[in-house]
Formats: sequence, C-alpha cells, structure tokens
Amino acid sequence: MLNLILMGPPGAGKGTQAQKLIAEFSLPQIATGDILRAAKSAGTPLGKQAAGFMDIGKLVPDELVIGLVEERLGQPDTQSGFILDGFPRTVAQAESLGAMLERRQLPITRVIVIDVADKQALIDRVTGRWSCPVCKTPYHVTGAPPKVAGRCDNDGAALVQRADDTAEKLTRRLAEYEQTKPVIDFYARQGKVTELDGQQAPEQVYAQIKQALGAP
Repeated sequence: MLNLILMGPPGAGKGTQAQKLIAEFSLPQIATGDILRAAKSAGTPLGKQAAGFMDIGKLVPDELVIGLVEERLGQPDTQSGFILDGFPRTVAQAESLGAMLERRQLPITRVIVIDVADKQALIDRVTGRWSCPVCKTPYHVTGAPPKVAGRCDNDGAALVQRADDTAEKLTRRLAEYEQTKPVIDFYARQGKVTELDGQQAPEQVYAQIKQALGAP
C-alpha cells in the first residue's frame, strides 16, 4: 500500500506526477479543495459545516478539514493507498493527520517534495498553462502548444486559463507555499521525505519517485 503526500510550489509539476502515479498504481488523488467542494455539494453533515465557512469566505477549521479527509479515506477507492495533494499545510494539520492515520493504521509511506529553485521558470510554466474546457486536455504556449493557437486539437474548443494562473497571483501562492516548509521539516525528522528537482524532464522526476518508493 502506498500512502503518499505530494508537495511542491505551483508549477513544479505535481499534477503531472500525480497523474502518472494514478495511472500506474490506481491511487486516488485527494486534494482538500476537491473534498470541501464535494462534501458541500453532497450535503454531508461535515459538508454542511464546511459550507458555513466557505460561503462567507472564511478558512475551514483544521479539525473540520481533518474530519473531511478521514471521511474521504473511508471510501472504497483508498484501500490500495492514496495521494494527498495540498495537505497538510501546517505542522498542526500534520500532527492531526498523523493521529487520524494512526487510528486507521494507515501510515504515510513517503512525502514527495518536487521543488523548482528558479522562480522565473515557475512563472513561465504557470502563466503559459491553458486547457480545454470540454476534454480537459492541458496545453502550454511553449511546452505543448495546440496546433491552432487558442483551440483544442481534439474538439476545436476555445482554450481557457485558470483565474489564478497569473504572475501576480502566483507570487502570492508561492509565498503561501513557503509557509509549508515546517511541514517538510516535520516529515524529514521522521525520515519520510524525498526531495526532487522539478526542473528535470517529467520522465526523470517520475523515475526518481518510483526509485524512492522502491518500485521497479
């Protein structure tokens, strides 16, 4: 069983590596934003509590987020493991997560940290990202451009860009990510962290992830 935490700044390539792990190991990717939205939409008791905070623009309390994560980890598709993406963000969250996972006998296998030291490279990656709203195919203006500018190769739909994929918003998101460094230190003290250079080719990064997991 592989119980993973995937960390790294926006634009480091976490999404690409998560998709490779999902495809090879059939692991569900669990992102707290997705959990919050799904629980709110489903109207679960915890989802209704979370909605009360989300609807007025307040952060959802740690204990509620942990409860939602635990609820998600109780679903059948996590029986072979999972990928936590974007959580935990604080040491307090990591400690609460650890207690919850201990109760469920689900120890974290590895914390994969994909970092990119060149911040300009992150800006170029993020601000150049576009995707198809219909088939969800990702594109990049320089790395993977469409055949016809602004149009999806598959269905011809006009490509869209995420609202937070701007240089200004990326700067704020990078500052937020810097605040997660104590979490990396927390897991490093447990000997569970593997740090990788996200400026390598995606195939090289994935090969090193598999090596860290002891997978052939």
